Amino acid sequence: MMPEGGTSGQALRAMLAFLALGVTASIIYGLFSSGFGRVHPVPVGAPSLVRTGGPAPVAGGATAPAPAPAPVRGASVTASTRIAVVSNDFWLTYLPAGLDRADGGAIEPDQGAWARFAPKTKSGGYVEVRVEHGPVAADWLTYQRRISLRTPRDTTVRGRPALVGRYPGGGLMIVWLERAGTGASVRVSESLGEELLRVAASVKAPVGD
Repeated sequence: MMPEGGTSGQALRAMLAFLALGVTASIIYGLFSSGFGRVHPVPVGAPSLVRTGGPAPVAGGATAPAPAPAPVRGASVTASTRIAVVSNDFWLTYLPAGLDRADGGAIEPDQGAWARFAPKTKSGGYVEVRVEHGPVAADWLTYQRRISLRTPRDTTVRGRPALVGRYPGGGLMIVWLERAGTGASVRVSESLGEELLRVAASVKAPVGD
């Protein structure tokens, strides 16, 4: 014979399970009634929430600054970089700091120009540049004989054959043929010897005479 307590206990457990099922069903119904989990269509013309490069949000509602744009490779050099003009068709885009044009002029008759750049204090290093046109620079063999250098050695300037060595009058010099009919040289003081090739490499000249 089954005891009474067993029947009442089963009834109590059944009632509690029924109540728990009802509470769970109520919670699920409430969640779906509130719209939880639904995909809401974006109205046509509404602003997009996807950022495409603007400032990124940070903690506290502030806005982080947008990153600086990357430099564009291959950008052309403007005329403002002509910082050291030797003549109207020959200039430098680099000079050591502290140098200004101190002297210069034409090489007569119509054979080119020269310019000297030095500190305003008249003390310290200097850069002297010459550009020559005509038969004296007809070809590389002719032009390299024009200037005597001590301990000359072969090198290049922007892909052009060149000679570099010590100038008999002092300083270091590099000589090259810019093109047939135009020769050039750069001379620097001993103190600026390490800048010689950089100055020569910065030469700009239009193609053709």
